[in-house]
Amino acid sequence: MNVRPCGDRAVVLDCTSLEEAQGWFAALHGQAEVVLGARTVLLRGEPSALRALVERTTPVAPGSRPDATVVEIPVAYDGPDLDDVARLTGLGTDEVVTAHTATPWTVAFGGFAPGFAYLVGGDPRLAVPRRSSPRTSVPSGSVGLAGEFSGVYPRSSPGGWQLIGRTPVTMWDSGRPEPALLTAGATVRFVAA
Repeated sequence: MNVRPCGDRAVVLDCTSLEEAQGWFAALHGQAEVVLGARTVLLRGEPSALRALVERTTPVAPGSRPDATVVEIPVAYDGPDLDDVARLTGLGTDEVVTAHTATPWTVAFGGFAPGFAYLVGGDPRLAVPRRSSPRTSVPSGSVGLAGEFSGVYPRSSPGGWQLIGRTPVTMWDSGRPEPALLTAGATVRFVAA
């Protein structure tokens, strides 16, 4: 892991993997202002103090934050790509649903759009490629899979993920104290509705 400056009031930890970044995020959460990326961790504050903090900190296992929020998301598993995901994985559609709901997911990082969270740690059998041809419009609340990730589209937008279902839960609400429902380190449990 490499620590490098990021402006006058921050440092970035360059990690070798998402898992390493998650481990540093979990260890540093609550000790500094921390933002998790796919393979980076941004720490905001006085750089020399942040470097000293990193030196005396040991990363922990991803998903081991004791204060992590648990969010339950009801899903109607009727997505237009559910049959394709079943074919790609060799599972039946009911087995895809069971695989998606049986394993808790962890919010790795946010991106793409406000409120869009990249979720990891689900059943590895659900790792499927993005669609070969992205849609010009994916409805808000669509639940999808792409590679090792699952996610929920917070608003209507173009997208290339394999859509397996939909939820009525609002992912982003600027009127809430914390606008994003899913924040880094949170545990997500999908429930068939």
